Amino acid sequence: MRNLWLVAKHEYLKIVRQKSFLIGTLGIPVLIIVVMGVGILVALGQRGSLPLGYVDHTGILSESVTPPAPDKGKPPVAIRAFVDEAAAQAALEARTIQAYYVVPADYVESGRVQLFFLDKRPGETVQEDFAAFLRANLLAGQPADVQRRMLEGSSVTFRSMDGSRELESENVIGFIVPFIAAFFFVFAVMNAGGYMLQAVTDEKENRTIEVLATSIRPEELIGGKAVGLMSVGLTQLGIWVLTGVLALLVATPFVPEVQGLRVPWSFLVVVVLFFVPAYALIAGLMTAVGGMVTDLRQGQQITGILNLFFTLPFFFVALIMAKPDSPLLTVLTLFPTTSFVTITMRWAMTTVPLWQLGVSWVLLVTSAVVSVWLAARIFRLGMLRYGQNLNVKTIIASLRGNGLRAEP
Repeated sequence: MRNLWLVAKHEYLKIVRQKSFLIGTLGIPVLIIVVMGVGILVALGQRGSLPLGYVDHTGILSESVTPPAPDKGKPPVAIRAFVDEAAAQAALEARTIQAYYVVPADYVESGRVQLFFLDKRPGETVQEDFAAFLRANLLAGQPADVQRRMLEGSSVTFRSMDGSRELESENVIGFIVPFIAAFFFVFAVMNAGGYMLQAVTDEKENRTIEVLATSIRPEELIGGKAVGLMSVGLTQLGIWVLTGVLALLVATPFVPEVQGLRVPWSFLVVVVLFFVPAYALIAGLMTAVGGMVTDLRQGQQITGILNLFFTLPFFFVALIMAKPDSPLLTVLTLFPTTSFVTITMRWAMTTVPLWQLGVSWVLLVTSAVVSVWLAARIFRLGMLRYGQNLNVKTIIASLRGNGLRAEP
């Protein structure tokens, strides 16, 4: 075990000190910060500091009637009434208001209004404030709580018949997070799998493999590399998740759309349970490929095909949206290489049956163990046959106990 941890530490430090790792790991947080910063600036600039004017030709609007203040976020923009369009236009040209609406006499029948502005059209938030002002006037005879309910609309809860899953319409994060998790899994695991392939082939090419063969068992070497690279993947994910959480905390006071979001803890538990064996599976496959080939270029050609087996569910996004419980998606849920991504994306659309989660996890764990076991033996065989490509026949013969004999 001591050798295993030494190998894990060596692999971890070797990769995290590379410039490519630092750029790839820190690039995502920088992108998140930039996107959230732009979002905050847009949110702050949408309302503006100037009031909004209106001219009412219906005679039913009153400046004193205002919609109930929102529970969270900034209060709505101030709204001023003008007796006619000339007065409103003068105020707009004097830049004492940012824009003004004209409500025609047939508004109740047509529902149409006109918006006038100078240089910049008011943002969506300002327009929503005026729409709320109109609705509040139409509901002026109703109690404040009724007005609030009519202005906010209904909150729909989608609940499965067995009660095991539910999704609220206002909890957008419960829909978005599964797709983000699927994307980051593919990005992080494929990246780490490439590191594993490179680590194995590099040692074969520079012939350090001959030294390792006499000082450490293949199981310890492969296990150490897998643990080290898994730590690299978890470090990347940890940095990205922490950055995302901090960005949401900072953006919450400025962006109402992210307020009231709830973390889907049950989904995060499923992600943790499936991530580790999925990572071990890709590590075993990449190590096996590295043990079979003689140089990195050959290995990359093979792993390009293997990557398709992990990213295959992305080709069925339309089907996941339309029929998340279809038989094809059930097969992808149970198949080890596609189970993680399929489950995460289906989680956003439907209730994944418990039996499918259980069977899929067992198959994934079993496949991961078998892949690591096979990788260790293929790696050992590759050390004994330095400079030779391994074919399937040779590998099978070795697993049967006949692969160590020299070929004529």
